[in-house]
Amino acid sequence: MTASTAAAPMTANGGWLALVLKLRALIALGVVLAFFSVMAPNFLSTANFLIMFKHVAITAILAIGMSFVILTGGIDLSVGSIAGLGGMVAGALILNGLTIAPLGVVVYPSIAMVVVIVLLLGGLAGFANGVLVSRFKVAPFIATLGMLYVARGAAMLLSNGATFPNLTGREDLGNTGFPWLGAGTVLGLPVTVLIMAAIALVAAFVARDTPFGRRVYAVGGNERAALLSGVRVDRVKIAVYVISGVCAALVGLVVSSELVAAHPASGETFELSAIAAVVLGGASLSGGRGTVGGALIGACVIGVLGDGLVMMGVSEFWQMVVKGLVIIAAVVLDQLQGRLAAAGKA
Repeated sequence: MTASTAAAPMTANGGWLALVLKLRALIALGVVLAFFSVMAPNFLSTANFLIMFKHVAITAILAIGMSFVILTGGIDLSVGSIAGLGGMVAGALILNGLTIAPLGVVVYPSIAMVVVIVLLLGGLAGFANGVLVSRFKVAPFIATLGMLYVARGAAMLLSNGATFPNLTGREDLGNTGFPWLGAGTVLGLPVTVLIMAAIALVAAFVARDTPFGRRVYAVGGNERAALLSGVRVDRVKIAVYVISGVCAALVGLVVSSELVAAHPASGETFELSAIAAVVLGGASLSGGRGTVGGALIGACVIGVLGDGLVMMGVSEFWQMVVKGLVIIAAVVLDQLQGRLAAAGKA
């Protein structure tokens, strides 16, 4: 037997394994859907799917923003706290208004203006992360970990740790309609799901068909080569963290709108679900590989897994264990996929 013939089966096996790893998110989604359809009663009902889609949409919006960051080789641990801060700012504006001290007046912005203010705040937090990472060369893990604490502390300070309840607004103040964002429907579909779909379409187009998207992949693939090619690496890094911050703030709005209340602890551990969804969807933590579509499928796996465990009556503590194992498995599979890709190039 020659060396070439002996290597052929190994190459074929490696090819099959690489294909399985590439499609791991779809395979995992099929497995969890099949498992819970058997083990959880009413799992396949229309009502449950609508609820599940809303939960998936929250993780998916975060994962879309996170995917841009991870594509550059970064990480954003602050998205859960930014989401919590966004919800609290919305609650404060609706209930207490905006005090203009020099004029001695309190202005109650419309819901549209509340949304704009919160999204700008999320973008500002993301901008701070991006500047720390790109200009001050702070490791993404440390920079965003610091922002995690800053945003969570600011959320607590807004109400001294209390909840902003009953965020329905008042007719005489012209700030009603906030609950529609998280609980409304259009043509029978939840508004949250429609928002997620719109963001996903725009993000997929940007990542795949625009110069900015190509620069994002270039920075993650080889930052030095991208810099020598004329890519403004610092600007790209700042931009992806801004995108992640805006997506996180939007999630904060959706969650507080759905609950018609804002709590400063809202959004805790959201960042872990977002990272798990992106990596499970085929993105590499070292950057340069991944798609928005993969992140969406990964978000579906995380969402279905969470809702299925709840329907089976599994303890919240065991749910944390399972999600932790999923994150570990996603990272291990990512490393294995990277090694196979490197072996194929050798």
